[in-house]
This record gives sequence, structure tokens and C-alpha cells, in this order.
Amino acid sequence: MSFRREKGVPRGGPDGGDGGDGGNVVIKVFQGISTLIYYHYKKHFVAQDGRHGQGKDKKGKRGASITLKVPPGTLIKDEAGNILKDLKEKENFIVIARGGKGGRGNAKFKTSIHQSPREVEEGEEGEKKWLNLELKLIADVGIIGLPNAGKSTLISRISNARPKIAAYPFTTLRPHLGIVKMDDFSSFVVADLPGLIEKASEGKGLGDRFLRHIERSKILLHLVNVGDDFVKDSLKDFQIVNKELELYNPDLLKKPQLVVGNKLDLPGARVRFNKFNKEISEKFSVMGISAKTGEGIAQLISRLFTLIKEEEDRES
Repeated sequence: MSFRREKGVPRGGPDGGDGGDGGNVVIKVFQGISTLIYYHYKKHFVAQDGRHGQGKDKKGKRGASITLKVPPGTLIKDEAGNILKDLKEKENFIVIARGGKGGRGNAKFKTSIHQSPREVEEGEEGEKKWLNLELKLIADVGIIGLPNAGKSTLISRISNARPKIAAYPFTTLRPHLGIVKMDDFSSFVVADLPGLIEKASEGKGLGDRFLRHIERSKILLHLVNVGDDFVKDSLKDFQIVNKELELYNPDLLKKPQLVVGNKLDLPGARVRFNKFNKEISEKFSVMGISAKTGEGIAQLISRLFTLIKEEEDRES
């Protein structure tokens, strides 16, 4: 609230300016970010308040907005678990909390019969929210399969990823991303996704910590162990994984799936692979490799690249 007090202006009127609007809180995808670890340590973010109005009809400055940076594949959920926004692509953003509107100064209340108003309007409160941020990896190829199928060995063979590799189940406890380089201008992203077990869709083993990442993969590379002696039935192993995909989300089975029999370098593996191939080749595209020796790797990379391009053409 303000009134003019100037020499030579005997009947100065109201000149209180409006307050500035508060700043917004924006969440935006930035390509160079790969995790949400920053938000594990800092959880409270506030945009700037709008400035007060001033005399001489000066409007207050708008408060500065803040932008929270997140990686591609970030799901924004409210406290009830409802998805507010799925930030998949570079430069995707959402204004998640809007600043309050600035109040009106007393100059706005002047009328022909009310020439000296002392009324002012308070500014509005900005929005306040608690949110949950969840990251789902985005990959061109998601490598799936039971524990010890050889996923970590394969991704280390075809890409720049170097996951931990050992001869016991659940070596991989979190997803690994790798870049497969075709030439100077062509490459694609593969994800070594943690192995699952029967009833993973119900939360057993690594549960949906594994399954949720598959939804973002364009192509599924289903790796099946056809070499180790302890594998009694490669077909049953294959069916277990696909059943868990169906129970979690039936649409996952609609994704292009390349089935790859691994560990051909082991004794008896080729006999088991040929039997396995005959049982599923009518419905699935099947290849045999040895991730350890490199047999069939070049052909596998070429086939994956072709499938990715076909899928991109289909989506466009």
C-alpha cells in the first residue's frame, strides 16, 4: 500500500504496485545424467518468492524458477503412487509445482468513488508436493535370462560395460548399460538386466527391480544356458522367464525377442542347442553363441542392429 507524495501534486493518489508471481519448480531431462543419486541426499527444493510491489506503481519482480535435472527414463509419481509424468526423452520436462500469483497493490482498487483505497490483496501460496522419482533404464536391447545364463559375460564381450562376473547366481545385482559400436556413426545401447527366478513377478529374488527395466527395451535378447551340465532343461528355463514376463506385463511378450543359446564351447552343448532350437524355432528367431570364446558374436551384433532398425522404422 502506497500513496503518492510529490511536490506539486497536491492530491496524490494510491500508487502501490502489484506483487510478483512466485517461481515454479520444473523437472527436466538432461542427457548427461544417469542416476537419481543426488535426490537421495537432498529432498527439499523451493523456488524463489515473488518480490513485494513498491510505490510509484512498481510491480514486484517475479520469483526465479528452479529446474531439477533428471536422467531419461524418470517416472514422477505422487505420494499415492500415481504417475504424473513419464520423462522418456531428452528435453522432456514438467512444471511440477507452480508458484503462487502475486497480490494486487492498492492502486488496483481505486475507483471514481473510492479514490484513496487502503485495501491490498495478499499473494497466493505456491503449490507444495511430495514426489517419488523412479528411474527405468532405456536401452535398445535388454538382455534377459535366468541367473548364470552368461549375460554379464556377453555384455562385456560386445560392449564397453565391465560388470562383475563370477560362477554363482545373482552376480548382477543392478543393471549395467553398455554401448555397442558398429562404426564411427552407428551404435546402440544394451542393458545387462539382473537375472530373475520363478515367481519374480510376485517379488521373489530381485522381483520387479529387474522386470520394470524390461519395459523400456526395444528388443529383448533372451539368453539361455545350453552348455552347463546342471541345466537339465533349457526349454523349461526359457519358459520360466517368458512366464514371468507375461505375469508382470503381458505386453512384454509383444516385444521382438531374439533367443540366443549360450555356452556352445562346453561339451554336449551343441546337441542340447540343436534340440532346443527345434522346439522353439517356429515361433522365435534363434541363434547359438559362446560369449566366452566369441563364437557367433559378430553375427549376433549384426542381427541385433538390424532388429533395432526394423523396430525404429515400425514405430516411426
